[in-house]
Amino acid sequence: MRIAVLTETDPIEPRVAAVPETVKKFIGLGSEVVVQSGAGAKAGVPDSEYEAAGAKIAGSAEDALSGADLVLKVRRPNADELAKIQKGAVVVAIIDPYGHEDALKAAAEAGVDTFAMELMPRITRAQVMDVLSSQANLAGYRAVVDGAAEYGRSLPMMMTAAGTVPAARIFIMGVGVAGLQAIATARRMGAVVTATDVRPATKEQVESLGAKFVAVEDDEFKQAETSGGYAKEMSAEYQKKQAELVKGHIAKQDIVITTALIPGRPAPKLVSEEMVASMKPGSVLVDLAVERGGNVAGAKAGEIVTVGNGVKIVGHVNVPGRLAATASSLYARNLYAFVETMIDKEAKALAVKWDDELVKATNLTRDGQVVHPNFQPKA
Repeated sequence: MRIAVLTETDPIEPRVAAVPETVKKFIGLGSEVVVQSGAGAKAGVPDSEYEAAGAKIAGSAEDALSGADLVLKVRRPNADELAKIQKGAVVVAIIDPYGHEDALKAAAEAGVDTFAMELMPRITRAQVMDVLSSQANLAGYRAVVDGAAEYGRSLPMMMTAAGTVPAARIFIMGVGVAGLQAIATARRMGAVVTATDVRPATKEQVESLGAKFVAVEDDEFKQAETSGGYAKEMSAEYQKKQAELVKGHIAKQDIVITTALIPGRPAPKLVSEEMVASMKPGSVLVDLAVERGGNVAGAKAGEIVTVGNGVKIVGHVNVPGRLAATASSLYARNLYAFVETMIDKEAKALAVKWDDELVKATNLTRDGQVVHPNFQPKA
């Protein structure tokens, strides 16, 4: 079995889908691994380290893909790459299918079987394959670091001979994996931390990390979680009540980090222009949802915007990629854990178990068709 690892073509993507550790493991399963030259360069992994792990280095994507049964990527293949992938090959990546039906159709027409790592079900068996969690963890950490970098003051309280420096106040909006890591990081850095989320289960998590929970805790709040553990979209009435509470709280904050995303939908607007205007000059907002439209009014993808009152809105894209080496290492392990379930260890060949619940949940295209029920073409 031949596995191809490609260099990412998107200029904002420095991550890579395999690292020497996982290359060795794939070779141990009887696979031949071919890595496109430069694939790991932006993640701090030179070609020589892949070669030392037993991989072959290919000079181009075409050479890497020649005869490949399995293609590993971070982002979905573009049209040029699809044209070079042999029919019937399996592609595993973060496919980002929502709103990209044309890309799915193109993959199906190319005869490629695609699997979206971000659709992995949140069950115990699949925890080691959960790319959303591994990457969000890093995004939450990096958001605090980026916020601190833009904030012109120290985060912890400092008692000096010249006087006491007060601790910065940091407010985390959305307490999923990214939010929890942001709370933990901000606390470690000495800030006074508060957090909010519409899911009642998060209150205990927030308080266990030493932060204060802020939310309207009414009957709707008590029902605000899906069976999959995601936040439900709240009613306009609840959103209004929550906005009133948050409005007064945000005005007192030094750094606000927003992390709220609902799969398949635009990011909910959490911070209005009025709220931004109420913040002190020099305050910072970090919007981790900026690529999905943003949680903060005025946020711009790929930019740091300074508004009239001197408040900065940080809109970095691909925040996990800002820690490319660590993000690649975790992503590569997620990929290996999933791909290992598709390999027949005795035959040393790809043998996808099509009735496996992990396969069913993540398989988007197969045998020239879009097969995932959530992305079926509309008649």
